[in-house]
Amino acid sequence: MPVAVVSETSALGPVRQTYARAEDFPPIARAYTHVSEVVRETGLLRRAPWFYAMVGTALLLGFGGAVTGFVLLGDSWFQLLIAAALGILFTQVAFLAHEAAHRQILATGPANDRLARVLGAVVGMSYSWWDSKHSRHHANPNRVGKDPDIEVDTISFLDEDAARARGLRRAITRKQGWLFFPLLTLEGLNLHILSFRHLFGRGPVKARASEIALLAVRFVLVLTPVFLFLPLGMAFAFVGVMIAVFGVYMGASFAPNHKGMPVIAADARLDFFSKQVRTSRNIRGGWWATWLMGGLNYQVEHHLFPSMARPHLARAREIVREHCATLEVPYTETSLWRSYAIVIDYLNRVGLAARDPFDCPVTAQYRRA
Repeated sequence: MPVAVVSETSALGPVRQTYARAEDFPPIARAYTHVSEVVRETGLLRRAPWFYAMVGTALLLGFGGAVTGFVLLGDSWFQLLIAAALGILFTQVAFLAHEAAHRQILATGPANDRLARVLGAVVGMSYSWWDSKHSRHHANPNRVGKDPDIEVDTISFLDEDAARARGLRRAITRKQGWLFFPLLTLEGLNLHILSFRHLFGRGPVKARASEIALLAVRFVLVLTPVFLFLPLGMAFAFVGVMIAVFGVYMGASFAPNHKGMPVIAADARLDFFSKQVRTSRNIRGGWWATWLMGGLNYQVEHHLFPSMARPHLARAREIVREHCATLEVPYTETSLWRSYAIVIDYLNRVGLAARDPFDCPVTAQYRRA
């Protein structure tokens, strides 16, 4: 019989991973059909060109202000404020690239793909790498063996991965909850490296040449003025701050969405509606959270309707919440700060599996295997 991994909860969220029967997640055959009909009839799947034109204009003005500030400040350590501002602006562009990849912005799929590829290059990421990874995540959020977002990458999101940790990674895993946000300062660099590794790898890559060219132009335009007009030490500090802010902002926006939510076993059978709702977490806050997180605060609705434009997510939330209440399906929503506490608590508890075998039965089991 298929089983689903779920997380028991405490005041702060998940306590430990346990196994439950698939019947604990009862299938709701027509749930998604019903809610999608209401959403479609309400007009929430229509495009929002004026909204994205406004966001694009605001970002262009922001970059213009950053460039002007860079020129006016010259040889000054206040340049690090410009670097931090660029890290924020690049993250906002990444939100737009994410929305274009989900075909939320323009009228046709190919046009959205082209826009996503250009915006991804502005951020310094490969669109083809990110699209493949993110599509697999949306198809199977928090499913073991199928969601790349819970695969081990310094941080372990599953007990079994934590138990297998060795060397430096094992030391990190033990305290990974507390180290999570400090490690995010390196996430921006990690995203750049993974993108280039993908583009220069042996596997097939769609539009490989154009993506390499776009990324090369991006790094030349960003790095050349920094190293040309600033002292060497200041230039490295500028780039470090810019990448660190970008990484922390990206990680802090994406981490609350699924981390600490139920983890689904590879062989579990769940209907689409239950799978997407039960593994996603919304963040309260309304308009400010939407601007801060690029619409990722409405993660439940985004997973149910990936092509829905950002301005319509709040209205869709009301429909989905009502639908979940009628069907008695748990709908998770919390504050931003509480979500961080849940993530830290969850990662620390997973990290317990990396303790010494005399202290941790799980680790001992894997070491004897």
